[in-house]
Amino acid sequence: MLQGKKILVGITGSIAAYKTATLVRLLIKAGAEVKVVMTPAAKDFVSVLTLSTLSKNPVLTDLANNDSWSNHVMLGRWADIMVIAPLSCNSLAKIATGLCDNLLQAVYLSATCPVVVAPAMDEDMWHHASTKTNLAKLASFGNHIIPVESGELASGLVGEGRMAEPEAIIKWLHNFFLSSQELKGKKAFVTAGPTYEAIDPVRFIGNHSSGKMGIELAKELLKRGADVTLIIGPTHEALPSDIVIVKVISAEEMYAACTKIFAQIDIAVMSAAIADYTPIEVATQKIKKASDTFSVELTKTKDVAKSLGALKKPEQILVAFALETNNEKEHALKKLASKNADMIVLNSLNDKGAGFGGDTNKITIFDKAGKEYKFDTKSKKEVAIDIVNTIIQLVHV
Repeated sequence: MLQGKKILVGITGSIAAYKTATLVRLLIKAGAEVKVVMTPAAKDFVSVLTLSTLSKNPVLTDLANNDSWSNHVMLGRWADIMVIAPLSCNSLAKIATGLCDNLLQAVYLSATCPVVVAPAMDEDMWHHASTKTNLAKLASFGNHIIPVESGELASGLVGEGRMAEPEAIIKWLHNFFLSSQELKGKKAFVTAGPTYEAIDPVRFIGNHSSGKMGIELAKELLKRGADVTLIIGPTHEALPSDIVIVKVISAEEMYAACTKIFAQIDIAVMSAAIADYTPIEVATQKIKKASDTFSVELTKTKDVAKSLGALKKPEQILVAFALETNNEKEHALKKLASKNADMIVLNSLNDKGAGFGGDTNKITIFDKAGKEYKFDTKSKKEVAIDIVNTIIQLVHV
């Protein structure tokens, strides 16, 4: 994803500057074209020779050098993205207030490309109110901020303020370029939440699904440029205002909503926890407590994913989900085949941090080509990124 990207790396005066040599090396290894701009103070922490050797380009440090000058305007227009790592507390304050007393500041102020910063400073500086104000200003200008990490600091203290590791910055850049509207022109729908199968006017059979995972998936697909419809069962979660919402209650309503629009859809993501069974008869009045036992006869609901798989055209992508408690991989692969899905996302209730209701999830993805993708426990927002990244790989096959 970084192959051929033009990346301008800015380095300010912080002990964390030694990490930037590794960052530059990783960017070059990934196929990016890299140019480096340093503040005068940064030269005290990492050498110009090292960075010029790694980047394969001259390192720029001064607005003017003898009878020539560095064209900061063209540098800011050359890059696909500018990465300032590390961003010291001093340079943060300068950027936030628009000061321009060195080449890096001049390049930043004239840059037309996106800018991402990776702050680095001691914990007390990081938590100071002025630092928070300056970071808020940076974000309000449209800049991206990679969070600091916690660990041992140059002062000897242990706490927040460490610059993100080079590998984390590479991952951030990878996700940034992946998120640049790769699905523009594609139509997608996501199913989310539970279904409620009525027993009588006040009682139902349901499950603990909150709809959080599906909502995050819909947001991520929209971010990637897709035209998204979210078909969602009963939920207390806030729904995005910039996505078409179709609210349903029962499995039958979910089936009807999905089949109605499936023919016009490029990507269908079936993350809803649709009931497998529904009462054969629904009482028209509230059932009164009478005998000591009470039976409800159930019948199978329509398998929405399998129904769509039978209708699926070769150019359409169908993503199924499997929540399992035993023989997880075996059951997931069986569902992948039986539903004619292109990939299936497996959740195991045996994994800590996975399942309904929470803010995290842990998944494994299997695709129809036999590939397996394992992921660590992450926030559902991050899990949505992993799932959509995998979908994009299928789109581009």
